[in-house]
Amino acid sequence: MTQSSLFATYARADLKFEKGEGAWLTTQDNRRFLDFAAGIAVNSLGHAHPHLVQALKDQAEKLWHVSNLYDIPGQQRLGERLCAATFADKVFFTNSGTEALECAVKTARRFHYDAGSPERTTILTFEGAFHGRTLGMIAAGGQEKYLEGFGPKAPGFVQLADTDIDLVKAAIDETTAAVLIEPIQGEGGIREIEPPFLRALRTLCDESGVLLIFDEVQTGVGRTGQLFAYQEAGVEPDIMGIAKGIGGGFPMGACLATAHVAGAMVPGTHGSTYGGNPLAMAVGNAVLDVVLEEGFLPQVAQTGLILKQRLAGLVDSFPDLIEGIRGRGLLLGLKLSFPPAELLSACRDEGLLTVPAGDNVLRILPPLTVGQAEIDFALHALEQALTKVSASKANSHNK
Repeated sequence: MTQSSLFATYARADLKFEKGEGAWLTTQDNRRFLDFAAGIAVNSLGHAHPHLVQALKDQAEKLWHVSNLYDIPGQQRLGERLCAATFADKVFFTNSGTEALECAVKTARRFHYDAGSPERTTILTFEGAFHGRTLGMIAAGGQEKYLEGFGPKAPGFVQLADTDIDLVKAAIDETTAAVLIEPIQGEGGIREIEPPFLRALRTLCDESGVLLIFDEVQTGVGRTGQLFAYQEAGVEPDIMGIAKGIGGGFPMGACLATAHVAGAMVPGTHGSTYGGNPLAMAVGNAVLDVVLEEGFLPQVAQTGLILKQRLAGLVDSFPDLIEGIRGRGLLLGLKLSFPPAELLSACRDEGLLTVPAGDNVLRILPPLTVGQAEIDFALHALEQALTKVSASKANSHNK
């Protein structure tokens, strides 16, 4: 067996994909799979979407990279569109979600520094959160499995055990800069944060002079049926990190903020060599062309309701395996009574790709463009996979 030249950091499935179209992927040996993983909620418009492909081709023939030493017109256009569609007034473009959240934390701390409160550096986060893989963001998430072996945990982050407003109130002191939260925990198991808590959190932050940061890396850009999940809750953050869906498969992210907060980020306080390069901006603008089309997001919401209802039917058929359905829009999960690895494998055997998550959840993340035929295929594959898992567990129990 040939020794791989790659870091052994991934437990990869033995699948080598060569091409994709819409919600489907094809391997080098010509096997087809329905992609309800979407690159972990990244391929918002599926594979090889013609508008994205054309935008990338057109830009690739003109200009790839110049760095942020110069104006990049695509940044200005995408920034204006994101601000017009959200709470934000200012945008900083990054290459990934974890960079977007690093920028968010830096912006919050710099805001307080600029306001004469340099002691305000602590960020409050919540158990089960996932904010990325940098040293700073694994400290923000606070999960031991991501922290183990990487030395001292970066200071300045305090995890709260529950989304309890009294718990947050008790944790806020003179060193608190911001509260960082995902409106729906993705990696944590598609755990929705209730809107009343988010509204109470907004009020508490206003009363205590603390900033509110939303992590919408996984929930954003139409995934929940709204452009961003905060819009359904009716709560606006001061800062927000986004990525995944905004690039439709091209690596990019962004940190959005109000003008009041972003004003502290002056030349020299932050930067990125690749962030916001012309290729990324062309694709990001192309994604918004589609997602902001009239009727697109309502269709996502409607499709999500149909899919969720169909998935709920599986609970009745397999009550010993499925405890419930979580999520909204096309960010959905099966809460299982067992770790999801066995069902994930069984789904692959049926030609369906899904994603595991914490709390024994199997994530269902189709592209936002998914149609009825793909939903029918997915439900049949899930039913077959669950039947096999059920039989396997029955056999194990009988032994």
